[in-house]
Amino acid sequence: MAEQDYQQRKVDMESAAQLSKELKRKKRMKLLAYAAAFVIFQTIVILVFSLTVMRIKNPKFRVRSMTVEDLNHTSAPNPPSFNVKFNAEVTVKNTNFGHFKFDNTTISFDYGGVQVGEAFVAKGRAKARSTKKMNVTVELNSNNILDISNLESDISSGFLTLTSYSKLSGKVHLMKLIKKKKSAQMGCTMTVNLVSRAIQDVMCE
Repeated sequence: MAEQDYQQRKVDMESAAQLSKELKRKKRMKLLAYAAAFVIFQTIVILVFSLTVMRIKNPKFRVRSMTVEDLNHTSAPNPPSFNVKFNAEVTVKNTNFGHFKFDNTTISFDYGGVQVGEAFVAKGRAKARSTKKMNVTVELNSNNILDISNLESDISSGFLTLTSYSKLSGKVHLMKLIKKKKSAQMGCTMTVNLVSRAIQDVMCE
């Protein structure tokens, strides 16, 4: 009888030990599963962070609208010429998660490849994921145009086609730790309507 009790206790102890091992194994497997899930989650977070927040893009610099203040032009029999003064709204669109701090710059306005005026843009800051609007005053004239044959034809038609170009240089500041040099380039075309005294068809790349 004592031998039988001993054997039973031994079996019970072995079963308990086996059960304990099995429970420990399941616990280890569960911990490993949690650890793997955490690593995968962290990897996804880092990947998304790298592809969105850390992906720094060039801002966009555009002319949005123009309002003519004064416009004068002459045509045959007098030498063709024009003088235009207008206010322009320019924008800096910053899609980054950090603000864009830019330097002073100028916008060049050309007619037929000849510069006919420029506008000054003061240094400033475009907030993260926002568009900064600025107003500039522009004065244009035809004094530098030597070949007046096309100018005479355009004035007679009542329409002048202008182009504008500028480069806005600065840095994107991200989380007060990262500063990356970026620039925004402007390339726009527009039409001066001499009859309605308005600037129309403003298109920017």
